[in-house]
Amino acid sequence: MLTHLDARGHANMVDVTTKDATFREAVAESLVRMRPDTLALIQNGGHPKGDVFAVARIAGIMAAKRTHELIPLCHPLLLTGIRVELTAQEPDAVRIQARCKLAGQTGVEMEALTAASIAALTLYDMCKAVDKGMVIEATRLLEKTGGKSGHYVAQKPAEEQGERG
Repeated sequence: MLTHLDARGHANMVDVTTKDATFREAVAESLVRMRPDTLALIQNGGHPKGDVFAVARIAGIMAAKRTHELIPLCHPLLLTGIRVELTAQEPDAVRIQARCKLAGQTGVEMEALTAASIAALTLYDMCKAVDKGMVIEATRLLEKTGGKSGHYVAQKPAEEQGERG
């Protein structure tokens, strides 16, 4: 059932007034592929725009806090924790993982996904002058806890499970 549609099929914000506040947490990721020399430039601190990871981290945190302004029908949330981590993955990628949490009446999946996405876009923006061919991929929800739907953990992609086709 699509909860953002009313009985007539019109879009509406879900009413969470009567829902109990519970602990909720979500983790999302995004992967940015690039040339190995671009990754080396980031890792060695040689990028002319400064600390790429620090700027992308801040952008992801800011984006999570403003998700309701970006995604129609999202509730404004009082997030109690946001963590955005960027990790170099040799030889040619950066993995971004965003974790958002709160005690509230609705989940934080969109906030975590937005944080990971905007951090990836910021990384792209900062590095596009040296590598326009970067690819943002594998943006997905990894895990969520809390709420009526309970605990969710994503299955690993086939390539991580050793199943190559």
